[in-house]
Amino acid sequence: MRRRARLALLLALMAGSATAATPYAWRLPQGFPEPAVPVGNPMSAVKVALGEKLFADPRLSVTGEYSCRSCHAPQLAFTDGRARSLGATGAVLALNAPTLLNAAYSPSLGWNDDGVTTLEQQMRGPLFNQHPPELGLAGREAAVEQSLAGDAGLAREFAAAFPGDSPAVTMDNVIRAIAAYERTLFAGGSAFDRYVFGGDQAALDAQQKRGMELFFSQRGGCVACHGGINFAGPWVDAAQPQARGIFADTGTGESVRVPTLRNLASTAPYMHDGRFASLDAVFDQYERLAADPAADPRLRRAPLTTVERASLAAFLQSLNDPR
Repeated sequence: MRRRARLALLLALMAGSATAATPYAWRLPQGFPEPAVPVGNPMSAVKVALGEKLFADPRLSVTGEYSCRSCHAPQLAFTDGRARSLGATGAVLALNAPTLLNAAYSPSLGWNDDGVTTLEQQMRGPLFNQHPPELGLAGREAAVEQSLAGDAGLAREFAAAFPGDSPAVTMDNVIRAIAAYERTLFAGGSAFDRYVFGGDQAALDAQQKRGMELFFSQRGGCVACHGGINFAGPWVDAAQPQARGIFADTGTGESVRVPTLRNLASTAPYMHDGRFASLDAVFDQYERLAADPAADPRLRRAPLTTVERASLAAFLQSLNDPR
């Protein structure tokens, strides 16, 4: 029996080595560039599959009842629908859970820390934050590693995903696997994408096209902050791995990262603390700031007309991926 177990482990390691040497086959939406990947965490199919399992694993919480999916549910565009999220212990967190879709293109990943530039760095926040706790694993790393390593099937997947690592089941590898999975979460099937990247001229109606023109014009001014393929500022690629996200004070008294505008239909409530339940409320806020001489200069402009506002709202709806 021991010889069989050793042989099975050897075969898993050999399979992992072969898989790690095979370039990862990205399934990118049309027009989307290949995301930047940290040198220390190369992509592989087995690692992504492991990360998807761990993303939904409640053993990665102090209560054994919470997981990454608790705050980032696929059916809600990887958000939780709350104004502010709840941690594993029931504590109310200070921030709204942002979508993870297209997070691979975000040059910064924290709401208020532009030093968080990779998904691997970001993952440490929810795992180990203590005031208040999110998943609450600070000081429990060894116990979690032991629990995961005791799952024979999962241990084989770790060995295949991280060939050469001994032990393979570590918190660092948990983080690497989840980050690899999150790097594959794309939303690029919106009407806007079909229009711009697919050449489907009928994908946007006349009102949406007027809204798009306004969005990208100096008159609308939206693109000053919401640029790039993710409508959240510049995106990271191989040519600019040290890019930083765009931060702004949108009248809340805090400078926070500019979020993506994709999938707004599924990601309410809005802003970093979820203070606005609707897109109309967000528009109202920006109209107030447009006339405020103390506001961020990027937000100041002449008020939008009723027709312009409706056109802009229609264009933003074209950024929703129905899938």
